Amino acid sequence: MDKFRMVFQFLQSNQESFMNGICGIMALASAQMYSAFDFNCPCLPRYNLAYGLGILLVPPLILFLLGFVLNNNVSMLAEEWRRPQGQRGKDPAVLRYMFCSMAQRAMIAPTVWVSVTLLDGKCITCAFCTSVPVETLGNASLPGLSQEDMKRVLARIPCKEIYDGQELIANEVAIRYLRCISQALGWCYVLLMTTLAFLVRSLRPCFTQAAFLKSRYWSHYIDIERKLFDETCAEHARSFAKVCIQQFFEGMSTDLAAARCHLPRKAPADAGEATEKLLGITDQGTMNTALKSWHRCKPPLHLHSPARPSGNGWAGEGQPPTHPPALRREIAAYYSRV
Repeated sequence: MDKFRMVFQFLQSNQESFMNGICGIMALASAQMYSAFDFNCPCLPRYNLAYGLGILLVPPLILFLLGFVLNNNVSMLAEEWRRPQGQRGKDPAVLRYMFCSMAQRAMIAPTVWVSVTLLDGKCITCAFCTSVPVETLGNASLPGLSQEDMKRVLARIPCKEIYDGQELIANEVAIRYLRCISQALGWCYVLLMTTLAFLVRSLRPCFTQAAFLKSRYWSHYIDIERKLFDETCAEHARSFAKVCIQQFFEGMSTDLAAARCHLPRKAPADAGEATEKLLGITDQGTMNTALKSWHRCKPPLHLHSPARPSGNGWAGEGQPPTHPPALRREIAAYYSRV
């Protein structure tokens, strides 16, 4: 169990590297999925185009959405975008930076799928086989062959076992023609995506360096604040649960003792420490109010002494801050020694 905890902490501390690894794995998986996919063109004039373009475009869309689903920052981005204004303003530049960063990672797997599909050429051959220029590559002067019959014959080009139009155009000639076009489109797509990635990753910080650094800093701040909030909530919930359980068993011991069932009663040594960690929030209603206040009006990002919370989240300005019992005892002991 300790090993799994260490691995989980390592992934949390290296979240960006972890997400880059996930995107790389998804890219390799998309290429492997296409190689294992059994492509079967329907070889019908009405369905070839829909099937070919569907295989080319639908799986990349699914992989793109899956890249967002696997990113842990999606919920954080949605929470930051939907939360009320409160006492802390929202910077749209930070939200745009976080969204662009997630979109760049999510685009890796779809780009690999489209590139592999175009370089393979089966989808383009199936989708556009009825658009082969028969006048240039074949013999379009066959007697008794209408336009509909010609399309029906050309739609069977990807299916060699049922193709019966060798007199119209050779099957190998049409496949080579469409595959060359598909591969040309594939390499142009790879060049375009590589150029765009270079421009986004390299040139954007050069033009807006200050905004880029500011957005990057505050995006890290939001992530770290969320992690610290989760850790503090877990510690507070543990202390609250410990106090509730201790009170339950103390009450049960009292009831059993009243029923002449004598049990040894021993006060827990760390009961006071668990109570001190509750920081004054010792009931469910107060805890719910504090959580709603954190969501609706987060404290402003000012480094000054915090005010005492009230019903609306923040009040008590000008009053001295209260200290927990342990800190008060340490201060009293210090002044007694002086």
